Parts: sequence; C-alpha cells; structure tokens
Amino acid sequence: MMRTWILSLLLVLCGSLVATGLVFSGSPGEAAALLLVFVLLAGVHSPLVFPRSIGTREAQRRSTVDGRPVVYWRPGCKYCLRLRIRLGRRARQCHWVNIWRDPAGAAAVRAVNDGNETVPTVVVAGRPHTNPDPAWVREQLSPSA
Repeated sequence: MMRTWILSLLLVLCGSLVATGLVFSGSPGEAAALLLVFVLLAGVHSPLVFPRSIGTREAQRRSTVDGRPVVYWRPGCKYCLRLRIRLGRRARQCHWVNIWRDPAGAAAVRAVNDGNETVPTVVVAGRPHTNPDPAWVREQLSPSA
C-alpha cells in the first residue's frame, strides 16, 4: 500500500522543502505558488486519480461477464495517467488493476510484454494491447456501459 503513495509523498515533501526555503528568503508568494504546483502533481500521481483497483482474477472474471476492458497500470506512469485523463468519466467503465498491489497482475503484464512490466496494458476480449491509443480504448467501451 505504501509503495503506491511514495511518489506523491516525495513530491509533497520536496515541494514543502523548496517552499520553506523561499519563505525564508522573502518570497512567500512564490513559495505558495510552487507548493500548490507540487501538491497538484502529487495528487495527479496518487492512486486517488484512478478508479478503485481490483485483483487480476476478479477483473478477468468481470470482463468475461460484461466485456469491458481490463487496464493494468501503476502509479507514477505518465502513459497510464495520459490514458486515464483522456478516457475521462468513461475510465470507470474499465476494470483497473494496479500491478504494484497485485502480483498476479504484474505477472500477467510480464507474460504479454516479453518479461517487462510495460503499462498501461489493456486487455480487450482476451487480447492484450500495450500502451494503446486512448481514442482506441474509448472505442472499445460500449456506449451503454
């Protein structure tokens, strides 16, 4: 659990240290603006931005039942973030698996990516797609879902 928050915590800590230095040097306005940027970056890279993750087996079971894609991701991945943002509200229609929290998910990603944990890996109808175009993923989501 803590591993998923490390990047966010480091961003807030670094932002706080730099902002403290700016305050002591007489630039409280710059310090506030910089701290806000670091907090926003921390929020974007936190697990809060992504829909609730589930386990690989549960995601595969649900996908079999409803036909929705399974998205394997990890916090801090800029490509996962790009996919999440470009999907918008429709991202909740996918089944999200955080490979840092689910060893079976990490193994599934390595199995289809030559041993690498390359994310996002999106599985649609049993076929894996590594780092697909977000527009293509949106097309895979049924309008009624």
